[in-house]
Formats: sequence, C-alpha cells, structure tokens
Amino acid sequence: MAVQLRVYPSPQDNDATAASPETVKVALADLLPLVALAHRQNYLWLQDFLDDEVRISADLYEVLQAFRYHRPSA
Repeated sequence: MAVQLRVYPSPQDNDATAASPETVKVALADLLPLVALAHRQNYLWLQDFLDDEVRISADLYEVLQAFRYHRPSA
C-alpha cells in the first residue's frame, strides 16, 4: 500500500496570510477636515469605516478624554 504524503504550510506562510492590512501615516490636520465633511454631508462610505480602529498618541488620548468629560458649557 502506497503512503500518501501531505504538504502542510510552514508557520512562516501562515504569518504572511494573517498579516494586517497596510497602514499609512496621515497628519491629523489633513484627516479631520475630510472626515468632518464626510460626516456633515452623510457620505455612506464613512459608515464602512466606523468600526475601524485608529492609532493615536497617548497624550492626544488623554486630552480627548479630559475634553469628553470636562467640556465647558456655552
């Protein structure tokens, strides 16, 4: 009886297929006006990205958290 050989991908091959999507660095000053405009005008494509995570610096996160809970009243 002949022995059947099986080929398994190496762990390195699995890492390449599970890699995260490519990222691009963008200045917040360039990003905010575009996102604000898309939000204001209800562009549907913006909804496709609402669950995406973004990376921000720790100091910006702290400022945003403080602003969230301590907004001055008008």
